[in-house]
Amino acid sequence: MKDANCAYCMQGELVAAFAYPVCPMKTGFLYVFKEQSKRGRVILAHEKHVSELIELTDQERNDFFADVAAVAKAVHTVFHPDKVNYGAYGDTGHHLHFHIVPKYSSGDEWGGTFQMNPGKVTLTDEEYETMANALRQALSNQGYTV
Repeated sequence: MKDANCAYCMQGELVAAFAYPVCPMKTGFLYVFKEQSKRGRVILAHEKHVSELIELTDQERNDFFADVAAVAKAVHTVFHPDKVNYGAYGDTGHHLHFHIVPKYSSGDEWGGTFQMNPGKVTLTDEEYETMANALRQALSNQGYTV
């Protein structure tokens, strides 16, 4: 069931305010997070409007984490981070999604928790599309249909 007030459910303009579309995955949809202080930061939103992992069946949860791992592998392939952090919040937006955040040892937040919306770095649509294309190719190389 979709929620008409949920950016991830409705996609379009609601999600476009903070995310750039990459591609559908087996269990949801992948976006480039528009705030790019951590180059390559993406969001994987589950296809179902659920708030918690415990609302998924065991198989749905396992499939979702397989997609998270595939996205992390694509992020490593494309952006070469020193580490990837994972965040699942949703205190105000109750739709299960994971932030997959590349971290770089030379970065300002190395060794600490990443800031959610620092507002430091935004790109052009052409730059987001270049990133999205690179991620699509990396996922395609893993056998995903994108």
